[in-house]
Amino acid sequence: MSDINLPMILIAAFVAAGSPGPATLAIAGTSMASGRAAGLALAAGVTTGSLMWSVSAAFGLAAIMAAHGWVLEVVRYAGAAYLLWLAYKAARAAIAGSKLTAKPMPKTTPARAYAKGLALHLTNPKAILFFGALYAVGIPAHTPPSRLITVILSVGALSFVMFHSYALIFSSRPMAAAYIRAKRGFEAFFALAFGAIALKILLTRV
Repeated sequence: MSDINLPMILIAAFVAAGSPGPATLAIAGTSMASGRAAGLALAAGVTTGSLMWSVSAAFGLAAIMAAHGWVLEVVRYAGAAYLLWLAYKAARAAIAGSKLTAKPMPKTTPARAYAKGLALHLTNPKAILFFGALYAVGIPAHTPPSRLITVILSVGALSFVMFHSYALIFSSRPMAAAYIRAKRGFEAFFALAFGAIALKILLTRV
């Protein structure tokens, strides 16, 4: 795996899954309003959507880059710019000290929650851009399918743990309150992490 920057991919995926966004806020709101089962079901839908984008990015970008090397540069700089934008947003939120707001959602069944989570992540621009940029830099062109599958499974396992942890945390009111109180510190961490990853992408020799 020496030719694949797996640690960078997993660190970036961890930061992206952990940072507040449409998916995490939906999981939080559903878990608090409809209970743990619905929250876990929505998290499963989000994880499925994440896996689908991961597969599409890994195999689709690998094929495109193998034929057109310039695509890597375009995606690389676009991805770095997007990550810097996320770092800016997180830094601004940390400085402002804004509170995390997870809007309560109406009661729902696990099946509906799963469908909502899947639809949410399949239409989430953050997921589309993030996976595209990350795989373009972390995985070289001509990478064998077996190694692509290893990366996909690793990122999928990480996404599963992160999203389902959100459901477990926010279905417990004391844990949810503690997370909300610590949001400012988390935002500062996300700002530094996104900035560092963007810098790593820009400095990577390809």
